[in-house]
Amino acid sequence: MDSVFDILYQKYHQDLYRFLFYMVKNKELAEDLVQEVYIRVLKAYDRFEGKSSEKTWLFSIAKNVAIDHFRKQKGWKQWLLEKLDFSAAQIRDQMPLPEELAQQKETIQRMYECLDQCTVDQKMVIILRYIHQLSISETAEVLSWTESKVKTTQHRAIKALKKLMDATEKEVMPSEKVRP
Repeated sequence: MDSVFDILYQKYHQDLYRFLFYMVKNKELAEDLVQEVYIRVLKAYDRFEGKSSEKTWLFSIAKNVAIDHFRKQKGWKQWLLEKLDFSAAQIRDQMPLPEELAQQKETIQRMYECLDQCTVDQKMVIILRYIHQLSISETAEVLSWTESKVKTTQHRAIKALKKLMDATEKEVMPSEKVRP
């Protein structure tokens, strides 16, 4: 089990940490929640049947750990919405984080700001599909949704992001009169 755990840790630790960090927006809390994920992995590994990939299994556990944490919070939905402030993240690790890349490109920064205005479900789908690059079926498995719900939520999230991006672009760009 130690070698299996080491392999899982090496392959997925950063992804799990980032996922939980995006959810809670607090470095120390994300580290604590990752530890909880590993505790649950150690307790449940003998029941892992291999019906899904290890990655989707781990993300499912991480999702449940995050939800359990939020349920313990008073007013967890509002707390979650406040904590999903991508522009305020202050975290450093070996690999550049999306927040660091967003500082380099204004368009990406606006996208993260607009993502804050999406629903929690839309945020989870966007994070899992595009930041963690899970497939639709893997995302459905992690969220315990149907593939159809993932596709619908993804479509609505992209549509909402585009609308918000267009609106913020108009605010950033000074209005210019078009001459005939």
